[in-house]
Amino acid sequence: MARLARKEMIDPSEVQVLHAVSRCVRRAFLCGDDPVSGESYEHRRQWIRDRLEFLASVFGIDCLTYAIMSNHIHVVLRSRPDVVATWNDEEVARRWLRLFPVRREKDGSPAEPTEAEIMMLVNQPDVLAERRRRLSDISWWMRCTTEHIARRANREDRCTGHFWEGRYKCQLLLDEASLLACAAYVDLNPVRAAMAETPESSLYTGAKDRIDDLSGDASRKKASRKKIHDRERKGVGPRSGWLAPVEVDESTDPVGPDACDSSRRASRRGLFTGVSLVSYLELLDWTGRQLRGDKRGSIPDHLSPILQRIGLDAPDWCDLVKKFGRTFKRMAGTTEHLAEEASRRGRRWVQSPGNPLTIAS
Repeated sequence: MARLARKEMIDPSEVQVLHAVSRCVRRAFLCGDDPVSGESYEHRRQWIRDRLEFLASVFGIDCLTYAIMSNHIHVVLRSRPDVVATWNDEEVARRWLRLFPVRREKDGSPAEPTEAEIMMLVNQPDVLAERRRRLSDISWWMRCTTEHIARRANREDRCTGHFWEGRYKCQLLLDEASLLACAAYVDLNPVRAAMAETPESSLYTGAKDRIDDLSGDASRKKASRKKIHDRERKGVGPRSGWLAPVEVDESTDPVGPDACDSSRRASRRGLFTGVSLVSYLELLDWTGRQLRGDKRGSIPDHLSPILQRIGLDAPDWCDLVKKFGRTFKRMAGTTEHLAEEASRRGRRWVQSPGNPLTIAS
């Protein structure tokens, strides 16, 4: 079956979760040490992380996790048009002018927009409506990431031309099961690539940022699950405060936009129902050891319920995480969610034999 057009899959007016990958097109590495030229581009990892954190503070999009590899980047994003709808016209204009400023400071950073600049955009209703739509559009997030990095890299390399492949690749994640598998796949990318032994040594990943914030404060080691959850919702972590919280507590977390009071991200909505941050990190650690050790152990009892909800055992889970990028095409989810999505779009889905989650066709 022909590949779905991106406009048929991504809708900025809907809350959607996507896994996006953008790959460097050159022989030279995006980051790390290039074995051909001998040059080190390790500093570019920080460029990308800083850019992602900046975009999280501007867009109505939650960044769930990320991984910055040698020649490509992974991000898991959730569009939040419901949050953008709560912003007034001045807020939309201010955020857009932070992305595309009229003026810049001497160091090249965006200058704070003036009241006149904001009102100039507010007084153009049609233009403002389009800018509002773009602020929840994942394609615009990816454009603002790759274009910015390409320009900086071209200046550093003293050259022109393409830096990234023509289009980023993406997968639509339809349920928590596929999101959990995808998040683990992204966070464990350095482990799978033999760049790190464990999640806590996997630099420039969402998991590493969360682990650093947990271990950086001795009092947090003894903190209760509720206190850790509350800290995540407040976005106070110096490293991970711009990322979406891990846990959704249905007993206390409000339903709806749940916009974030912090200026670092769009909302306080978590990722997984009933899966704490500590449990998620423990699951990552256990999975990473299985992948790096080329063995299959028994999953700890306190983590088993997480996989039981998905209908997987330990070997199936490890295989799914290891092969997630190849297992799914454009959409990932359980049979029920894919059937519902297929019906809504007037398409059909084919299940691949032996795969625990259905593949979009």
